[in-house]
Amino acid sequence: MSDRYAVVGNPVSHSKSPLIHAAFARQTGQDIAYDRLLAPLEDFEGTVRRFFREGGHGLNVTVPFKREAWDLVDRCEGGALAAEAVNTIKLEGGELLGYNTDGIGLVSDLEQNLGIAIAGRRVLLMGAGGASHGVLHPLLERRPDSLVVANRTPGRAEALVRHFQRYAALAKGGLAARPYSDLSGLQFELVINATSAGLEGAMPPLPDGLFAPGALAYDMMYGRETAFLAFARAHGAACADGLGMLVEQAAESFRIWRGIRPLTAPVIEQLRGDA
Repeated sequence: MSDRYAVVGNPVSHSKSPLIHAAFARQTGQDIAYDRLLAPLEDFEGTVRRFFREGGHGLNVTVPFKREAWDLVDRCEGGALAAEAVNTIKLEGGELLGYNTDGIGLVSDLEQNLGIAIAGRRVLLMGAGGASHGVLHPLLERRPDSLVVANRTPGRAEALVRHFQRYAALAKGGLAARPYSDLSGLQFELVINATSAGLEGAMPPLPDGLFAPGALAYDMMYGRETAFLAFARAHGAACADGLGMLVEQAAESFRIWRGIRPLTAPVIEQLRGDA
């Protein structure tokens, strides 16, 4: 019987993770079965524990459960320690181990696939949920000029910045939290949307003039023209969605589970062709 894995979230029917991991399994000769798992908003823990009780080996965790996954696992490893958010769970020795591969996925997509250097750039990260927790430290490690976190609820952005303040010196111009209303007059060379607004066809309230010349707008959502990307394109920014990030973070999850890291470029190309 194939080893069982799944992506758990709500919603989850749109997820391309089963296609990605099936491609990885073919490429590496691994015998796995990978499904989508819809968890009720009020019973994430029960859904996860039932999956592993019934023989599951590992889970990817997507919105809105990454912070809950941090609370649920027995022990965290790697990037999850700084992030306090988990997107990958592995059952090992009777323990649930938590990892966060979002940061590796984002940085790999930006630098390797898109050829965008993060170092020295003014970066705006929108959102203060589990996705932002997962990518903030890896972004700071690339030494941007400055990094601003914006969120509809300013207190959450401020709490996120406080949590990562010990890494703030990695950005020459510092790490700061701002409400969207305070972004007027500022310009950024890399603007990353880590909110889930795109799932509802909405976008954060951004001012005109936000994008510096040559800026990249990056939306972690994928497979659709989000309102944010449409706004960015209308204001002269280059645009990219999060498909490459999805594949890159999935490859790191696959390595954690199976001990081998698959090639990502052919899978990204396949998924783009299927879109």
